[in-house]
Amino acid sequence: MTTQQDYRPLADRLRPECLQDYVGQDHILGEGKPLRLAIEQGHLHSMVFWGPPGTGKTTIARIIANQCDAQFLTLSAVLSGVKDIREAIEQAGQYRQVYRKDTVLFIDEVHRFNKSQQDAFLPHVENGTVTFIGATTENPSFELNNALLSRVRVYVLKSLEESHIISLMKRALADSDRGLGTRNLAFSDDALRKLASAVDGDARRALNYLEIAADLSPDGTLTDLLLNDILTGGSQRRFDKGGESFYDQISALHKSVRGSAPDAALYWFARMLDGGCDPLYIARRVVRIASEDIGNADPRALHIALDAWNAMERLGSPEGELAIGQAIVYLASAAKSNAVYKAFNSAMEDASKHGSLEVPLHLRNAPTQLMKELDYGKLYRYAHDEDNAYAAGENYFPDKLKGRRYYQPVDRGLEIKIREKLAGLAEMDKKAKQRE
Repeated sequence: MTTQQDYRPLADRLRPECLQDYVGQDHILGEGKPLRLAIEQGHLHSMVFWGPPGTGKTTIARIIANQCDAQFLTLSAVLSGVKDIREAIEQAGQYRQVYRKDTVLFIDEVHRFNKSQQDAFLPHVENGTVTFIGATTENPSFELNNALLSRVRVYVLKSLEESHIISLMKRALADSDRGLGTRNLAFSDDALRKLASAVDGDARRALNYLEIAADLSPDGTLTDLLLNDILTGGSQRRFDKGGESFYDQISALHKSVRGSAPDAALYWFARMLDGGCDPLYIARRVVRIASEDIGNADPRALHIALDAWNAMERLGSPEGELAIGQAIVYLASAAKSNAVYKAFNSAMEDASKHGSLEVPLHLRNAPTQLMKELDYGKLYRYAHDEDNAYAAGENYFPDKLKGRRYYQPVDRGLEIKIREKLAGLAEMDKKAKQRE
């Protein structure tokens, strides 16, 4: 007779029930670590587990409840509302009255709760009615409100190593009670390594693939052909187009270019493409990098970035992606300057800080007789009529900002020449003032 347990996915059947069986996360659960000590000593505190899918967030929460002899209640933020939260709180209160025991309230996908739903937990976390444990794949700093964050400890979970994944799969193949040990499967170490490599640190996905392989294997072996069929379309690396991984990876690409590391920049570009990022988004970011980090040290960078964007729009994927890669390598290898970027920010700061300063009369246009009578344009010096086409000593700022210097060219690339040119003009200004 088939039991109900047999219908549960392999990943759920093999879920560890104690710390000794848990694999990975040694940085928070290793011997002597604060969280492990708290669990072993039965000291409950509210917390949030933040990490990628399949890293054991739910499992740790269940182990905590088991170890501390607490009731375990779970809600999914995808399916639950304030009414469900209230019912869970009431159940926790009744449980404490009857059994004098704590309740662990586990909230999966907690980042999907809105502010009012998150606020519903606050008094009950504060007074200890429940020990709140949330699980999220998103950055709690952005997704959870400050009031809730101040009442919990955030633990960051990491993707599992391939060795961890292989260990879990071998345990599943050997376990005759809850795993696949009764099927006489002969999966090679090489096949398990390929599976582990494809799941990107996600234990749940690894065990799901393993179970599929076991169901589809006609003779108990995992052939390359079957393995490829199972993994087709499912081996893309982790990349959330609107989440933490997205911003982390585009930041890594940008900083690799800024740091003159073309190989690393190409790697992050490839990672983002592999994860499904729109190449045109990267092309736009590359144009920004050309102005922010290369600037006038090599003005060709901006043209190359724009040409890559244009090529991507004309050719599409995958042909156009090579042009973006070419631009990334050029920008990473080019001379660097953020002088224009800094100058622009300083000018914007002054524009905001000083309000609507008047344009000096000599710089104003005078298309009408009235404007001329009001001295618009009077005493303006036409640069082309001056020596070296430069009106030495002239002021082009509002009077209050006279003498401001925003742009400070660096001693790299073309800006060496620009710096020399501006230094020469400054010397002409100095001599002009001495003659006044």
